[in-house]
Amino acid sequence: MSCDVGALRAEVKAIQNGLKQDYEQNQDAVALLRSRCVQVDAVLAKLWNALDFPATLSLAAVGGYGRGELYPASDIDLLILLPREAGAALQEKLERLVGYFWDIGLEIGHSVRTIQECLDEAGNDITVQTALLEARLLTGNEKLFATFQKRLHGNLDPLVFFEAKRLEQQERYLRFNETPYSLEPNCKDAPGGQRDLQVIFWIAKAAGYGATWAELEQNGIITEEGARQAEACEDYLRHLRIRMHLTVGRREDRLLFDYQSTLAAQYGFVSNEAKRASEQLMQGYYRNAKSVTVLNTILLQNMGAALAPESELTPQYIDEDFQSVGNLLDIRNENLFETKPTAIFDSFQVMQESHELHGMTARTLRALWRAGESVINDDFRADPANRAAFMRLLHSGRGVVHEFRRMNQLDILGAYLPNFGRIVGQMQHDLFHVYTVDQHILQVMRNIRRFTMSEFAHEYPLCSRVMSEFDAPWLLYIAALFHDIAKGRGGDHSELGTSDAQIFCEQHGLSPEDSELVVWLVRNHLNMSQVAQKEDLSDPDVVAGFARRVGDARHLAALYLLTHADIRGTSPKVWNQWKGKLLADLYYQTLHYLGQDEAPARQGIIAERQAEAMRLLRFFALSDTVHERLWKQLDTVYFLRHSAEEIAWHTRSLHYRIYNNQPVVRARLYQEGEGLQVMVYTQDQPDLFARIVGFFARAGYSIVDAKIHTTAHGYALDSFVVLDIENRESDREMVAYIEHELEQRLIQQLPPDIPSSGRLSRQVKHFPIKPEASIRGDERGAHFLLSLTAADRPGLLYTVANTLAEHGANLHTAKITTLGERAEDVFLISGGDLRESASRIRLETELMERLKV
Repeated sequence: MSCDVGALRAEVKAIQNGLKQDYEQNQDAVALLRSRCVQVDAVLAKLWNALDFPATLSLAAVGGYGRGELYPASDIDLLILLPREAGAALQEKLERLVGYFWDIGLEIGHSVRTIQECLDEAGNDITVQTALLEARLLTGNEKLFATFQKRLHGNLDPLVFFEAKRLEQQERYLRFNETPYSLEPNCKDAPGGQRDLQVIFWIAKAAGYGATWAELEQNGIITEEGARQAEACEDYLRHLRIRMHLTVGRREDRLLFDYQSTLAAQYGFVSNEAKRASEQLMQGYYRNAKSVTVLNTILLQNMGAALAPESELTPQYIDEDFQSVGNLLDIRNENLFETKPTAIFDSFQVMQESHELHGMTARTLRALWRAGESVINDDFRADPANRAAFMRLLHSGRGVVHEFRRMNQLDILGAYLPNFGRIVGQMQHDLFHVYTVDQHILQVMRNIRRFTMSEFAHEYPLCSRVMSEFDAPWLLYIAALFHDIAKGRGGDHSELGTSDAQIFCEQHGLSPEDSELVVWLVRNHLNMSQVAQKEDLSDPDVVAGFARRVGDARHLAALYLLTHADIRGTSPKVWNQWKGKLLADLYYQTLHYLGQDEAPARQGIIAERQAEAMRLLRFFALSDTVHERLWKQLDTVYFLRHSAEEIAWHTRSLHYRIYNNQPVVRARLYQEGEGLQVMVYTQDQPDLFARIVGFFARAGYSIVDAKIHTTAHGYALDSFVVLDIENRESDREMVAYIEHELEQRLIQQLPPDIPSSGRLSRQVKHFPIKPEASIRGDERGAHFLLSLTAADRPGLLYTVANTLAEHGANLHTAKITTLGERAEDVFLISGGDLRESASRIRLETELMERLKV
């Protein structure tokens, strides 16, 4: 049968024009999506039949096309299903088919596979598995297609699929800086976009919970009110994507500035004195995006609880108001926040204090969402107990940014600080901010917080050192909250924000000294960047003038840290090393002018540890310069994470063999408790961490603390605290054995010892800890932080080390923490194929699977 390409091309064009006219007249989004599918189905069937393909083949729609939702400019994803590998003649015919796809004006994404190849690809890539899950037969062999679907669904484990989609969503969120509020958001893939709703249905379909909101309601996954809200959100995003495609004339899901005004006009928005039409459009989008993210969170938790066996555990008592269900915080009384308003901030504090909690139950989230509007009023804000509770959140040693983001997502933060509420979702039309004002503020808080964490010290060592010497990091969080809070009011936002900050400090009981610093920072938060980037730093008068405005080293340090965090919080593209150097130069020159160059040496944590280490070294009659060669190879992270006594021990053991060709292993009784402390120093080598942890496991020792470090000249300097799990009588007798045996294994570079499996503790058997794995890239994109939570057990670290080695990941630093039966570890890794999202998901999935008990 011949193929009339010209006629098919004209038909495709007519279809597009007809659908556009129908939509503009009827505004029926669902009808457009389905009609385009039906009409494209017919065109493809004609083309398939014209080429006279064998009756043994199947042509199927997959992805969104398979689902029956085909947007005006979306790709048309097809699967050509073969009973066996294609021969030369069939291969030639398939190539002609692909050429015809383009000739007739259809953008086709196609794959040609056998059933087994489909299953193999689905097993390796969750994105492929998801697309195939929505496959729909267009034409061809029905029996082959039915067999394919049966085998695909037979291989599908709903819980494994759920976990993989959850990890995939986390990776997707990271690509968009975990915020729906960028100024040019992607309405399909960004948090709060259409993909968040599709994830719900993919998991629901895999688990058999339904394919519509009504079916999810019938199965108890969503409430009636939630279903109505979800339908409204979905309808909003459908119309928005359709209008984007029709306006641009091609596939485009980013709400770029170029299109916002045109779209706003289509929605009927008109500019006024207060807001542009485009700003009104985007505020509507951000409100919808916030609802979508909350719905996504609640529904994924509901489905996860239905799928995961551990969700059936008896709730564990926390206090009179809260309990834990699995690893989620739950309110013990549905009306807790109405009857006890002070519990609102308590819920976020419990999240900060409880390492085992990774989220809130659906009913807790719903109750907090309601409380933001119905409970937080002027009386609530004036209550001293609530003010004190809010300040405790800022003082916390962990979870500050996580919980402030959660409070903002649930509208709690904006309700408590009304001036903050006014800038939620507010755009900043300038050349460098890419986030709304509220999200920019939270990004700045996040950047400041990272300066306090040793695992991020490799990113900006100077900031980490300056922060380690600063007495009150929580003051910088307050300054970050208020530095842009007056944006959009008209006038100088720095001066207007100063007034807000002053009132906050007075109401929340800050000391005069601390209040002065916060208010000064808000007023002057732009000053340092302006001087560094726009004035001549080689001019002594410029530095002198800036130093006079700063006044002292405390104000300088605070302003430097806030400025650094502020610039990096505007856009991933704004920050660069040159700006960092300008700020650092101004910081050092100003410190010199103030005559406080030596202040850090007297006060800083790092300088204090170094001074104490030198004092300890003098007891061994070592010279005052003995440390120089080794310390030159050690960075900020090392000195932040090791005590003065450990630094002295390392220096004493290594100062004369910095470039030693043979490994150096030293062991001693642990100075601060039971067990042994072991130091390993050797040229870095593949599988080193796996070799070390394998050795300890085989020797009958459990690692309770590990500090993994790589020096500037490529040597591993690792420290371990190990406990004897075999309860031998004397640790002292094992010192020589460990030093000799571990040294020999490293010299010979033997394969890692495989530890024997040990018994699980009774507590872990009855109260299992769900493994969690998360991999996040640092801002430079060269290194990744792997965070792990799992039940502690013999061989745990070996399993992690071996898995990393299998994936070609290089280990740079590690922070090992054992909290009773619970292990919480953080690893800084690089290499392998970690830059690829799918590879990170595979590594996360594999780690969680191997760490199950």
